[in-house]
Amino acid sequence: MSVPPRAVQLNEANAFLKEHPEVLYVDLLIADMNGVVRGKRIERTSLHKVYEKGINLPASLFALDINGSTVESTGLGLDIGDADRICYPIPNTLSNEPWQKRPTAQLSMTMHEIEGEPFFADPREVLRQVVKKFDDMGLTICAAFELEFYLIDQENVNGRPQPPRSPISGKRPQSTQVYLIDDLDEYVDCLQDILEGAKEQRIPADAIVKESAPAQFEVNLHHVADALKACDYAVLLKRLIKNIAYDHEMDTTFMAKPYPGQAGNGLHVHISILDKTGKNIFTSEDPEQNAALRHAVGGVLETLPASMAFLCPNVNSYRRFGAQFYVPNSPTWGLDNRTVALRVPTGSADAVRVEHRVAGADANPYLVMASVLAGIHHGLTNECEPGEPLEGNAYEQTEPSLPNNLRDALRALDDSEIMARYIDPKYIDIFVACKESELEEFEHSISDLEYNWYLHTV
Repeated sequence: MSVPPRAVQLNEANAFLKEHPEVLYVDLLIADMNGVVRGKRIERTSLHKVYEKGINLPASLFALDINGSTVESTGLGLDIGDADRICYPIPNTLSNEPWQKRPTAQLSMTMHEIEGEPFFADPREVLRQVVKKFDDMGLTICAAFELEFYLIDQENVNGRPQPPRSPISGKRPQSTQVYLIDDLDEYVDCLQDILEGAKEQRIPADAIVKESAPAQFEVNLHHVADALKACDYAVLLKRLIKNIAYDHEMDTTFMAKPYPGQAGNGLHVHISILDKTGKNIFTSEDPEQNAALRHAVGGVLETLPASMAFLCPNVNSYRRFGAQFYVPNSPTWGLDNRTVALRVPTGSADAVRVEHRVAGADANPYLVMASVLAGIHHGLTNECEPGEPLEGNAYEQTEPSLPNNLRDALRALDDSEIMARYIDPKYIDIFVACKESELEEFEHSISDLEYNWYLHTV
């Protein structure tokens, strides 16, 4: 794919700068393997040059571990002289950053080879390659994320998070109180600013609900008929939430399991598929009898073990699992059942979709979407059958069988012939190398619990 002409996109820059003469700087953003947003800040006078010629960033940006250090075993660092690639703007992502004291805008970027071809290790390109398989079938992905997060105090206690004091009552929340409207009121200014900031940035966030832990909330994104945009919105929403909360003298965390004994942070994704006429191919009065839906579910269930490293990419990710927290740990599906991995909501016939409930909020949305769509495409093209949908409590009917730790998840991904047909094996090698590097460092650390247990007892 060659890089498109920049002339049309220059009109976007001209219109924005004319409408916002107050803007002084523009942040150029690109999400790394972990979904962490990185990039450069430029002055407004340099924006046209970015649209015309792009900006250079090192390919090693996509070989960074969670601490921002290059993992040399990926081959993207010193082995290639830490060479640059070129990043171009993603159309229609230029917007204001409402939290900035000095007027600043932001623009999302994607990385390309110097010759113009998309760079294979950009997670957005990983997803685009999977989406292309649906394009070739005349199908369009319609998708939306639900993103959970905790508001936390800016001061930790012995390095551990604590809920923030309510700006209204001055108290720290302690109880679960799922869906409690009063808890929304306790943090209303911050939460309302998140929704208003999302509107200003054209991020389709349409609701915030109180989740099942102290100061835990969920933002629902509205569905869009573009899998790439759905992920763009999720990445930008996380950045928005972090910065708006900081403006309100609070921090946030999307860590999968920040508190022992409390619910973790999930990243659910809703997916339907449109045909050439715009009709949802999952539409049915009786979803069990819809062959396309069954096959899609069957494919995702078959590839779920191999997808776990993308869905749950960190050591902490696996602490989130447990029946009491509605986190499924076996490949199951059901109709309007929140105890299964794949829930099919039973609303109106034309709104039938698949809700994937396994990924954590610490995952990269592009890689989550890529792995889920790989399963759907595999299911559609091979007519995979999912078995009977489960009714009632799935945790009581099935044994945990998905990988329950990062090392096993990486092995399942590395060994999967199906995933290698959808996701470039070179990228899988890079991802596994980065995560094995993190895992090795984790396993060589000594925890406080080990000292408490063993220092004076053995």
